[in-house]
Amino acid sequence: MRTGVIAKKVGMTRLFQEDGRHVPVTVLALEDCQVVSHRTAERDGYFALQVGAGEAKQKNVNKPQREHFAKAEVPLKMKVAEFRVDDEEGLLPIGARISAEHFVAGQKVDITGHTQGKGFAGAMKRWGFGGLRATHGVSISHRSHGSTGNRQDPGRVFKGKKMAGHMGDRQRTQQNLEIVRTDPARGLLFVKGSVPGSKNGWLLVRDAVKVVHEDLPFPGVMRRNEDEFATEEAAPGLVESAAEHEVKPAISAEQQEKLLEEQEAGTDTPDTPENSDAPAGGDKPEGDKGADSKDEES
Repeated sequence: MRTGVIAKKVGMTRLFQEDGRHVPVTVLALEDCQVVSHRTAERDGYFALQVGAGEAKQKNVNKPQREHFAKAEVPLKMKVAEFRVDDEEGLLPIGARISAEHFVAGQKVDITGHTQGKGFAGAMKRWGFGGLRATHGVSISHRSHGSTGNRQDPGRVFKGKKMAGHMGDRQRTQQNLEIVRTDPARGLLFVKGSVPGSKNGWLLVRDAVKVVHEDLPFPGVMRRNEDEFATEEAAPGLVESAAEHEVKPAISAEQQEKLLEEQEAGTDTPDTPENSDAPAGGDKPEGDKGADSKDEES
């Protein structure tokens, strides 16, 4: 298990593949992401890295935190988070700056962040309620959520009842998002998929727990050793070759040939009275046969 990074959501753009298809991506920026301290099994009972990112003003950092950053000889950080590792081999040195080359194009990551806040929302928007009728006795309460309780027993509203309230701004983790390009010079990650949070929000980016990648640099890529793990950079605006995907046709060539043969065989068969819905030209309905017999008798 490797350490993760703290990134800031910049916004969205698009990149192109060699065949001209475009890929919508979210841009994440690594703003001076450094290792601040270690958690060891002897002292804390587990192994982990404390990572900090961003630049904070001194007036916004309390004294214990300032002393903590001074001990590590790193600048004041705006965001701090811990990332667990398996053992001591997964620890990076204190003060090391993590590079964007820490992630490889084509790999899957899990991104944790706070979703966009929607404020105080009604039951229809928050939970998808259908609302009350538009007419016939309903007045002024078309978008209300209806009754919420029972009778005198139990005499209360159960916890978890779907009602109006604060919507959004919840911590969520989006799994198996794909890294399509990295820019170590500018410290940028280009991610394909739905990234939680609004612009300028802080995100935690980790290796995907449900996908095993064996060729990732271990224990990580720092600014001091990123030349060892440097990859061939794609042209500006293009997706790296490792993250390109071919378009799979919905119907294979063999299936297309079979369909064409079936269509041609269907056009060759002549229409018969059994196949056609309309009656044949010489046949008459039963009612008409009865009328003809009466005319003959008369």
